[in-house]
Amino acid sequence: MENNLHNKVILVTGASSGIGEATARMAARHGAIIGLAARRSDKLRSIADDITSSGGKAEVFEADITDESVCNRLVTEVEDRLGPIDVLVNNAGVMLLGPVLKAPTGEWRTMVEVNVLGLMYMTHAMLPGMVGRKTGHIINVSSVAGRTATANSAVYNATKWAVNAFTEALRHELAGGKTGIRTTLIEPGAVATELISHNREESQEAINKRLAGINKRLEADDIARSIIYAISQPEHVSVNEILIRPTEQDG
Repeated sequence: MENNLHNKVILVTGASSGIGEATARMAARHGAIIGLAARRSDKLRSIADDITSSGGKAEVFEADITDESVCNRLVTEVEDRLGPIDVLVNNAGVMLLGPVLKAPTGEWRTMVEVNVLGLMYMTHAMLPGMVGRKTGHIINVSSVAGRTATANSAVYNATKWAVNAFTEALRHELAGGKTGIRTTLIEPGAVATELISHNREESQEAINKRLAGINKRLEADDIARSIIYAISQPEHVSVNEILIRPTEQDG
């Protein structure tokens, strides 16, 4: 694998934990300049301090991507401070599971606003600069839930199917030699991150029961490696989709 990350400016949303944090740390070790974006600025500062103390380059950008104006401002601020963005990793997401019957619909709105609209707002804000430079890479982190629907996951499934469809349609818009921009869809299976802990207690129990047969879930670093792999390819190589599950996961 070539290392084409040296001095690339990579903006990672949802960078305060899990896959986003792992991707930021790994990309920094490969010489990339990292923009860390999330709502939890205290966690971002800790990650940035670790990266810079190890000789890497990273800066913190507190942002709520559900606000379109914030997304526009974020792109401007990152490019003002770090330079033109080479790679956008749309990683921010939430997973709030449970049956549709009697569901607290506020959870639905949260998932749609973060998983779908936030990702779309960030992409919309990012595209003019990339198109103008005729280069760039947009990584959208989806889920195996964007391929396989299950009970008690209807709205989360819907948001991830939306991400998959949006990414493929965007690929068609940008391909054909018009822009030089690559797109990659990352679809993780069961990953050991804090996403499950954001659910109500009864939902956490149901999720853990469903995943009980998987003795070893994926780690955030496993997904980060797939993202680094896609970014590191030569410019003429576009890795459009990576579906990655734990070996024991059958769904």
